Amino acid sequence: MSEAPVVLEVRGLTKRFPGVLANDHIDLKLSKGQVLGLLGENGAGKSTLMNLIYGLYTPDEGEILVNGQPVHIHDPNDAIALGIGMVHQHFQLVPVLTVTENIMLGNESVRGPFLDRRAARRRILEIAQHYGLKVDPDALVEDLPVGVQQRVEIIKALYRKADILILDEPTAVLTPQEAEGLFDIMRTLQERGVSIIFITHKLKEVLEVCDAITVLRNGTVAGHADPQQSTQKSLASMMVGREVILQVEKDEAHPGEPVLSIQNLTVLSDRGLVAVNDLSLEVRAGEILGVAGVQGNGQTELVEAITGLREAASGRIVIVGQNVIGHSPRSITEAGVAHVPEDRQKDGMVASFPIKDNLVLQTYYVGPFARGILANEAAKDDNARHLVQQYDVRTPSIYVNIGSLSGGNQQKTIVAREFSRPSKLLVVAQPTRGLDVGSIEFIHQQIVRMRDEGTAILLVSAELDEILSLSDRVAVMYAGKIIDIVSIEQADREHIGLLMAGVRHQEAESHG
Repeated sequence: MSEAPVVLEVRGLTKRFPGVLANDHIDLKLSKGQVLGLLGENGAGKSTLMNLIYGLYTPDEGEILVNGQPVHIHDPNDAIALGIGMVHQHFQLVPVLTVTENIMLGNESVRGPFLDRRAARRRILEIAQHYGLKVDPDALVEDLPVGVQQRVEIIKALYRKADILILDEPTAVLTPQEAEGLFDIMRTLQERGVSIIFITHKLKEVLEVCDAITVLRNGTVAGHADPQQSTQKSLASMMVGREVILQVEKDEAHPGEPVLSIQNLTVLSDRGLVAVNDLSLEVRAGEILGVAGVQGNGQTELVEAITGLREAASGRIVIVGQNVIGHSPRSITEAGVAHVPEDRQKDGMVASFPIKDNLVLQTYYVGPFARGILANEAAKDDNARHLVQQYDVRTPSIYVNIGSLSGGNQQKTIVAREFSRPSKLLVVAQPTRGLDVGSIEFIHQQIVRMRDEGTAILLVSAELDEILSLSDRVAVMYAGKIIDIVSIEQADREHIGLLMAGVRHQEAESHG
């Protein structure tokens, strides 16, 4: 059988930023109809490399070849003209427009002076059918689940005739079921001759869907791997440069008194609908209660109500004996609550502030960081240097704005700030979203350390593996309610997966 032709090749690609060599003479080949996995730690240079290929950055050295021909890609329009499409981790969609309008945007079908929506709609349906991408062209994007929004992004690239597709962390915001749906779509794309670069941190996924794997480390190619011959352990070692413990190591919990007690809590969504519905829950000192559920079942609103970011409609939230309904986020923080938010950029940091200031957002006004009304910059510097080193935040300096860091390093900064303060309750939502295996290992160890020191921990995660490996008890949320709480000994993937879909154990048995 003849070898598939190489459709994309990069040779010696190099990109420098002030104080950082992001890509150092990288070589990469992608063949027709191939799924190439691109692995690497946060800050390893994956996104920079893809941004070079897609024309968002210009390389300092090296060349890019498409179908064997050297090309110059100055901007995304050049990339699109060459048949390269990219689905970004943060979707580039306009929520108030329909699917058809989003896909047409910047590539409008016209009939005379008018937009030809009908022709665009017809073509979208043809693409959707051809590639197994089920989507309603007339739906508003803001009404679609995340997994379907991602399909819209893929159709948008195919609508522009992309036959090379870059998927940047495509499963970071998907449920396990949505991720499986995406893999089916990728296989269909592959059968139809589309070539895919698949960027992810999730080793299991790379082994499941990729034909070849390239690993980046510190801006260079650390090695290539064959998924048939590789294991999660061997890939993790290649990424991090050392052996990584993939399974969380923890002793049995010894829970104490309740620290968080929620009684008959009802919370409304932004649209005024009931998001949390008469919910009751308890988390005790020295235990990790994991909240599992498909995203969009009220977890976000629950966390926002506990941390003072959203008003509750009714009910009680008692933290260390005090009802905090109506309290400000600052007074809840001062009551001993640490919070790693789900949306790090919106709720966890100030992008235009330096790292050193982001590390004291909750404590800048108290000693040692303040003397009366004066800031103690030396204490802030010492604190930042210590935490950046302890939490392995990859940054040229503590004085750069946090907004200039990779998503994973932003997350590590927020985790460092919240985990380093003494707290009675830690509310942690999606703690390892977008993080590499080395960082995940470290953060999991820190969560277990805090539990063992007596902190009550409420863990909300869309990663079922994370919930099952960290939790002492698992509460499953569905349609704003806790439909069951399961001890970790009784929690297996299948049982929790059914509960996440709203099927109780008795119903599952009667259907079985």
